[in-house]
Amino acid sequence: MKIALAQFNATVGDMPGNARLIEAMARQAWSAGARLVVAPELSLTGYPPEDLLLRPAFLQACDDSLQALAAALADCVGLHVVVGHPHHGGTSADVRSKSITLQSRYNAASVLAAGRVLGTYCKRELPNYQVFDERRYFVSGRDGAHGALVFDCDGTRFGVLICEDAWFEEPARLSKDAGAEVLLVVNASPFHVDKAGEREARMADRARAVGLPLVYSHLVGGQDEVVFDGASFVLDAAGAVAARALSFESDLLLVDLDARRRPSGRIEPVPSLESQVWQALVVGVRDYLGKNGFPGAIIGLSGGIDSALVLAVAVDALGPDRVRTVMMPSPYTAEISWVDARDMAGRLGVRYDEIPIAPIFDAFRQSLASQFDGLPEDATEENLQARARGTLLMALSNKTGSIVLTTGNKSEMATGYCTLYGDMAGGFAVIKDVAKTLVYRLAAWKNEQPTLRADGTRGPVIPERIITRPPSAELRPDQTDQDSLPPYEVLDAILSRYMEDDQGVEQIIQAGYARADVERVTRLIKLNEYKRRQAPVGIRITHRAFGRDWRYPITSKFRA
Repeated sequence: MKIALAQFNATVGDMPGNARLIEAMARQAWSAGARLVVAPELSLTGYPPEDLLLRPAFLQACDDSLQALAAALADCVGLHVVVGHPHHGGTSADVRSKSITLQSRYNAASVLAAGRVLGTYCKRELPNYQVFDERRYFVSGRDGAHGALVFDCDGTRFGVLICEDAWFEEPARLSKDAGAEVLLVVNASPFHVDKAGEREARMADRARAVGLPLVYSHLVGGQDEVVFDGASFVLDAAGAVAARALSFESDLLLVDLDARRRPSGRIEPVPSLESQVWQALVVGVRDYLGKNGFPGAIIGLSGGIDSALVLAVAVDALGPDRVRTVMMPSPYTAEISWVDARDMAGRLGVRYDEIPIAPIFDAFRQSLASQFDGLPEDATEENLQARARGTLLMALSNKTGSIVLTTGNKSEMATGYCTLYGDMAGGFAVIKDVAKTLVYRLAAWKNEQPTLRADGTRGPVIPERIITRPPSAELRPDQTDQDSLPPYEVLDAILSRYMEDDQGVEQIIQAGYARADVERVTRLIKLNEYKRRQAPVGIRITHRAFGRDWRYPITSKFRA
């Protein structure tokens, strides 16, 4: 028989639209000879729907869309479709009377065939770590009258699991005990670097443990700060990859299952680390703007590497016609910054404007002169420049409807080397989870790609001097970032150990890092939590980002 994995880009809350996409892919698969289509976890609602799940009207709309999808596919004779959706244990009357509670709300997957719902499986293992918060919304399938779901399709018995279930032994074993010959795992697993390899390795363990082939259908697309990378796959009973879908793109993966239950299909390559991150950033930008209806993006272009990287990502995501850049030089802006900013904007063919901020900066200082009388200049004056730029960018955003993409990286967000209401002003933080050392790697990688430029030639889009010159905020004469921070290789290593891997101060020092550096960096991380709480949402590309993963108190005396 032939199985199809319907890997698509769902939009949270758009049940009719998501159902239409599932129906279209199911019909395409059926026409190609498939008799089983597997859609991802919560594919009917998009993932994660968060507190929408607490609204009775949302649950009713889910019910209605599921029934409508089943009816719409009734003419596809012999076709079975597995689709993820929220499920409640009550009736429509219960939903309307708002009597649905946590005790009757499940993360579920149903099998649709012949115009009806044949059966529903409720997820047993509910993740509550990193970006996951499922115990806030769902009860485990093991806590209700819900067991394994096994169904027959073309003479093969399939067992349904949902995402986290397959990371544990019991759900797969129960499915096999109920007669499953192939495991179907529907998933919405947020991307972070090398997550695809981790998934395949864990699923290979599961396939070998039960001695069954495993079909893994995965979501793709951006949802606020998380990105889903697709790369759905199928494993044989020995855990070897038999088929793999495209990464970061919608894809219908057709897989043949022979009489001995051995799967086979096309196997797409796994992208390199830099390619993974680049595609995640592009998808994150494209879907955040597209799904929220923003007509375009505005970027404050400085001639530095961070804004250059954000510009290159934005053009890949949106096209040059939807990206506008603004250079806002101050008295401390070096001439090469002007030259490089103009050069890059020209290479990509985006709109480029220059608005000097010296008159605004002078007006601010004049207005504050009596208040600052007798006080030396310090970071206050530096921040006034950043805030002048933020005000200009937000004014352009208000006037045009386009969203401001901020350009701060993870190293800056961690240490507070960013200005509230200045360079932090904006609507979406593209590289918020990209450490400075990775910024350089991505810039170099992008320049190695044969990118089509505005003049019709192919070549580097980021001027080489932007990559090689010492980074600087250019807020005072001869300023560089390393004046007051450790080298970025050291800073990012400490940040990774402390913030991403939860290592303590003494543990990092014992690993060979200077005590002064470790104590300074970790102190800055703690001091600047109040800033990060006010930062725009940004794309998550590591297993620990400043956002849903990081929920530290602003007020805290803990220092280890």
